[in-house]
Amino acid sequence: MDNFSCPIPIAEYPTILLAHGGGGKLMHQLIERIFVPTFGNPTLNVRHDAAVLGVNGVRLAFTTDSFVVRPLFFPGGDIGSLAVHGTVNDLAMCGARPLYLSAGFILEEGLPMETLWRIVRSMQAAAQSAGVEIVTGDTKVVDKGKGDGVFINTSGVGVIEHSHCIAPDRVRPGDVLLVNGDLGRHGIAIMAVREGLEFESAIESDSAPVAGLVLELLSAGIDIHCLRDLTRGGLASALNEIAAAARVGITIDEKLIPVREDVQAACEMLGFDPLYVANEGRFVAFVAPSDAERALDLMRAHPLGEGASIIGAVSDEDAPLVTLTSRIGARRIVDMLSGEQLPRIC
Repeated sequence: MDNFSCPIPIAEYPTILLAHGGGGKLMHQLIERIFVPTFGNPTLNVRHDAAVLGVNGVRLAFTTDSFVVRPLFFPGGDIGSLAVHGTVNDLAMCGARPLYLSAGFILEEGLPMETLWRIVRSMQAAAQSAGVEIVTGDTKVVDKGKGDGVFINTSGVGVIEHSHCIAPDRVRPGDVLLVNGDLGRHGIAIMAVREGLEFESAIESDSAPVAGLVLELLSAGIDIHCLRDLTRGGLASALNEIAAAARVGITIDEKLIPVREDVQAACEMLGFDPLYVANEGRFVAFVAPSDAERALDLMRAHPLGEGASIIGAVSDEDAPLVTLTSRIGARRIVDMLSGEQLPRIC
């Protein structure tokens, strides 16, 4: 093996993942400076939520994800349904129809069988609802105290049945940004349970499979240039990743971004910014300006898009920056966080 000098200073970041929860700017550096240069190839270098592969004239989408959420059960879902929804949604961001999933379980010694049974049943129900089958998997057991109950890895395969190319490098100046609903509920639902907080109204995770909505948009002929689900790091991190990949500027308007009042209040109380809070049933779509209003109408007619909104546009600035116009008209740069506001939320 060739001599290797770590591209991230070990003295400065000796425990990257442990200290920072696996998200934000540091995770971005980890991916861009260690994984991408080492494993780099034309498919990986697209930097999308899933890989698009050509097999005998058929385009397939392939993705994998791991889930370490704590607690295992939360308002609106659990680690099992979350694992299905997260992987299905990654496939949907390539415009694919999800078909098959794998499931790998890392179980901690002493995990109650009833807990595992609840998770597995929830996972199967979520798969049926999303129209996918779990067709292969693996199970490992680790020593007590080494696995925090259960971790799940899921991989997914879907088929792309249209000719569109949906990817970050297709983003163009003038593209309009749409989100399919209110932001921040998943992260706040997790935090409320974790910290034993009670609010006047119940805040449930938005965890849901969005492939059906995406496929309806494509079936209607909407000119979608890029899609990104708003998981770890929320809207802000997703937009920064796309701006960097496409080398474009992005502008968003705070007063157009849908955030429920109770979620906004919870964020203010806890010191969080809803732009960075994770979602599990929300995505941003970059759409040609001529199709923006029609896309908005189609989204709002779907159960998972009732709260859809146009929130901004791609600018003609060369600098890959995300800027936000506040409610009072001031402008500020929206950057990636150095770490993650809420670790272990997916």
